[in-house]
Amino acid sequence: MEGNQINVLYIDDESNNVISFKAAFRRAFNVFTAESAEEGRKILEQETIHVILSDQRMPKETGIEFFQSILSSHPDPMRILITGYTDINAVIDAINVGQVYKYLTKPWIEQEVKTAILNSFEVYDLRRQNKELTQKLMEANEKLEFLARQNLLS
Repeated sequence: MEGNQINVLYIDDESNNVISFKAAFRRAFNVFTAESAEEGRKILEQETIHVILSDQRMPKETGIEFFQSILSSHPDPMRILITGYTDINAVIDAINVGQVYKYLTKPWIEQEVKTAILNSFEVYDLRRQNKELTQKLMEANEKLEFLARQNLLS
C-alpha cells in the first residue's frame, strides 16, 4: 500500500503541533487530526485508522489512558506515543497498559516519524494478512473434515 493510502490519526492538545503535523505529513499519508482524546474517538468511529500518534500530556486524558480506552473497541490500529517529557514510568505504562508500538520524543524529527509510521503500518498490514490467512485455513480445515466424514460414512 502506498503511503498516502495509510490513514494516520494525530492527537495533540496543542493546535500548533496539530497544524505542523498535518503540514509535514499530508502529502505522504492520509492525515486525520484531533485536539483531544474525545475528538480522536469520534474520528475512530467514522474512519478506518491504521496508525494513531498521541501526545502523552493532554489536559483531560493522557495518551496512555486514551490508548487503553480504545483497546477493546479499536484493537487493530498501531499506537505511537509522542511526548516532550522523558518519563520512564510513562514509557513502561505505554507498553504495558496502552500496548504502544513506538515511543517518540518531541520535538520530533520528520524522517523519524515518517519511518515509525511506515514501520507501524507494515506491522498492521502483516497482522491483517495473518488474520485473513488464519480464517482461510480454518475454513479449509472445516471443508476437509466434512469431506473426511463423508468418506467415512460412504
